[in-house]
Amino acid sequence: MNQILSMETTVFEAGMFGPTQIVLIVVAVILLFGAKKIPELMKGVGKGIKEFKDATNEEDKDNTPTK
Repeated sequence: MNQILSMETTVFEAGMFGPTQIVLIVVAVILLFGAKKIPELMKGVGKGIKEFKDATNEEDKDNTPTK
């Protein structure tokens, strides 16, 4: 049991975000951008991710060899 606990502690120390860090990041984002701007930011992030996926899928189709 002690090995499992030490492994979990090591994982969190290796750069994983814990609940406290996530709460602090959310509070910092709200303070910096305001609660009204966050949906706009997330919408922009979502569009960017979608465009990236579409571009990579399009490139994959272009690179497939035809017989």
